[in-house]
This record gives sequence, structure tokens and C-alpha cells, in this order.
Amino acid sequence: MSSVTPSGVTPRRPGWRAALRRWPTALAVGLWVVMSAGGSGAEEVVSLAEVLLLLPLVYLVVATIRRREASWPVLLALVALYVVLRALDVVAAPAVVAAVALAVMVWGAVSGDLRRSGALREQALGMIGFGSLALTVLVAEPDLGRYLVAAGWFLHGFWDFVHLRRNAVISRSYAEWCGVVDILVAVWLVFLE
Repeated sequence: MSSVTPSGVTPRRPGWRAALRRWPTALAVGLWVVMSAGGSGAEEVVSLAEVLLLLPLVYLVVATIRRREASWPVLLALVALYVVLRALDVVAAPAVVAAVALAVMVWGAVSGDLRRSGALREQALGMIGFGSLALTVLVAEPDLGRYLVAAGWFLHGFWDFVHLRRNAVISRSYAEWCGVVDILVAVWLVFLE
């Protein structure tokens, strides 16, 4: 039996198509489940601080190349670089990420894009802010570091949802996925024993 509104139109019920549109959220929850099953000590907090450096770098690179559709490939390339650097243990991964971010910002400044593009300036400021917070975590006392990295992940989740709402800089699917992951990781860190 279907319900009919006063206008005589049968309301549409959300079906499997609506659920499919939320694939980034489902992917984020799945990733969070895998992440939260891992370690829970100071080493995990340091790893999450290092990964926090990658989050604004994706935005910075995508804003620099002005190709929102590159959001996922840029993420995969940066994650691959991070994993290789961690596995080789030759050079500190945060130093390389910071160097890449600096190179991208210098490129933007030299080309004049940093001056002309409000979006690129905004992402450069985001990189500096989130990067500073992540690097502070790496030298902070472990309990304070945990709350600082949780704040960083939470604030980046907010950053993602602002970009999702504005439909700006990165792909909507990436913004949704990253926002959900960020908030879940932040909450998990706060309640971590």
C-alpha cells in the first residue's frame, strides 16, 4: 500500500541507488574499522600524525593542478610514497611530505598562481596549519600528542565537509570519504584508552 501526499504524488523512497551514492561513507567506515583494529599506543599516534600531513597535501596538489578529478589518484600516489618511505626507513616520511608541500607552494609562488588563486592560497594556509599541528604532535608528550592529533583529524574532517558543501577544490566523493574517516579517527583517538 503506497502513501499519497495531499498533492496526489507518491513520495519516492530511498532505495539501493541512494545507498550506492553513499559509497564514500561506506568505504570510510570500512577503512576506519581496519584502522581502529590496529595498535593503540604512542606509535599509532605518531603514525596518525604523519598521515595527518598527507591530508592537506592532497588538497594543495589538486588545487595546484586545478583538476578535481585527480583527487583519488593524488591520494593514492601520496599514500604509496608514504608507505614506501616508511618501509625503507631511509628518510623520515614527515620530512619528505613537508618537502613536497614546500615544493608545491614554491611552484605556486613562482608561477604566480599562489597570488592569483584564492583556492590555492587557502590550501597553502591549510597545509601550513595542519602541517604545523602534525609536526607539533611528533615532538609533544604522548598524551598531549594524542589529543592534538585528534583535534587535527577532527578539524580536517570539518575542512572536508566545508569543501563538500562548497563543492570546491576536490571531488565530492573524496571530500565525503575523507571527512567521515577524519571524524571517526578523531573520535576514536579521544576515547582511546
